[in-house]
Amino acid sequence: MERASTEAEHRWLRHYDAATPAHLDYPRVPLYRLLDDSAAHQPAQPCVNFFGKRMSYAAVKEQSDRLAASLQRLGVQPGDRVALLLPNSPQFVIAYYAILKAGAVVTPLNPLYTARELAFHMEDSGAKIAITIPLFLEKVTGLVGRTPLQRVIYTRVADYLPFPLNLGSRLQERGQMRGVAKDAVIHLASLLQAPPPAGWQPAAVDPDSLAVLIYSGGTTGVAKGIMLSHYALTANAHQLRAWVNLDAEGRILAVLPLFHGFGMSVTMNGPLLVGGEIIALPRFQAENVLKAIEEWKPTFFIGVPAMFGAFNSVAKLDKYDLRSVKGIFVGAAPLTQTIKEQFEALSGARLIEGYGLTEAVTAIMANPYQGQHKIGSIGLPFPDVEVKIVALDGSGELPPGETGEIVLRSPTLMLGYYKQPEATAEALRAGWLYTGDVGRMDEEGYFYITDRKKELIIVGGFNVFPREVDEVLAQHPKVQEAAAIGVPDERLGERVRACVVLREGESATAEEIIAFCRARLIAYKVPAEVEFRTTLPKSMIGKVLRRELRGEG
Repeated sequence: MERASTEAEHRWLRHYDAATPAHLDYPRVPLYRLLDDSAAHQPAQPCVNFFGKRMSYAAVKEQSDRLAASLQRLGVQPGDRVALLLPNSPQFVIAYYAILKAGAVVTPLNPLYTARELAFHMEDSGAKIAITIPLFLEKVTGLVGRTPLQRVIYTRVADYLPFPLNLGSRLQERGQMRGVAKDAVIHLASLLQAPPPAGWQPAAVDPDSLAVLIYSGGTTGVAKGIMLSHYALTANAHQLRAWVNLDAEGRILAVLPLFHGFGMSVTMNGPLLVGGEIIALPRFQAENVLKAIEEWKPTFFIGVPAMFGAFNSVAKLDKYDLRSVKGIFVGAAPLTQTIKEQFEALSGARLIEGYGLTEAVTAIMANPYQGQHKIGSIGLPFPDVEVKIVALDGSGELPPGETGEIVLRSPTLMLGYYKQPEATAEALRAGWLYTGDVGRMDEEGYFYITDRKKELIIVGGFNVFPREVDEVLAQHPKVQEAAAIGVPDERLGERVRACVVLREGESATAEEIIAFCRARLIAYKVPAEVEFRTTLPKSMIGKVLRRELRGEG
């Protein structure tokens, strides 16, 4: 039976699953309570599964307490930023919650960033400490003294594996630390040896205060630091639990990076709230993910359409037993009916297409877990999320069927953009978040995205800021001007195309331009193709018209 809406304009409530409430109670507690409360209720329950080695909630809590106390001994003060540059692993969960317990702010970063990209994030965030693995030590320690970064803590992935693995000798690690003061580089294991002092408690923090400073894209091409509060992150975990009726029996495959807002909230904070098990995989490799599903039998995971395209290329795909999976959140790019039907037939799971943005923590609406799915729709707003479509010229709210900007209000909204009051005022207006995404709502309250006001490119679920690619292209000595655009890609959703005008008399190959970018950008930002042009289309004030470039493609 359809549920009657308590508010006529919230027509989407009529299509909620019967078990999904229209409203939730959100506790005003520090985010670290998600871990500590579950550890108190079920200490022996597996918290993190890393290639078959399980750590209980009690063990993860104890190690996070120890690390938190050690960070405080190192001088970490309330509000300090601590950067996380880690793959999905037990250490990510331990360090994330330890930083919060120390009263500090988690700054999750992609460890594959180049030194140039990392330098920007360290400068902008003001992070004093970074936690990483030996593979990235040289790159990260090179920023000590050049940026606000003062210390680097490193941990070996092998320390938490159930089997021996040689990822590099101690000599190699020492070589990567050359030129850095000894006390500036610390092994994580040494910080976990001593228990906290008697009577120690996690820092008392205001639930409305900053918990996570996470970077995302914007129209200017400069990454913005998005400020997320303890309360907003906790609220989103509660929304996720309600949407799929997540409980302690849930086992979540964490293959999307935990440094990404989607992975952080859906595959870490959500399961920790209910005492579920996190099955952590450090990287996406299609066959390894399929093997992990068969062996450890997760009930949920999240992904992007590109992953399912990769699954379809695996030989003898039907030999894998995927029947443990009940539901899969899919976002970041449109989900085709073919991909949805193929994987649902193979696994028996429901692919739940949704929508989120880091400015609202992450997932903010989705197709119902059990109810009607509409192909091409991003679904229905989560409990306590209000959404409307407003005219692009700002003239007012639009009725169902008409296209405009998606605007929303939610308990999960960001505090604002770090050190960018003008951008914050533009995005947050009278309690509403203006998303920059263009879409419509149908008569039943399902939403659709039709375009983006932002010129963001989304490659395999990762944001690429065109202007950042432009600036790298402009550094090439043969390039007069250039513009990066996103073009459709069957596997990744979008790929980057560089439209390049060479200086008079110069010649270059696409391979030369791509190699230049590869040395200066993380892999997903590197142009996959180069189009050489004599001119770029521009507005009357000289602004490059990317929309025209995309239309020409």
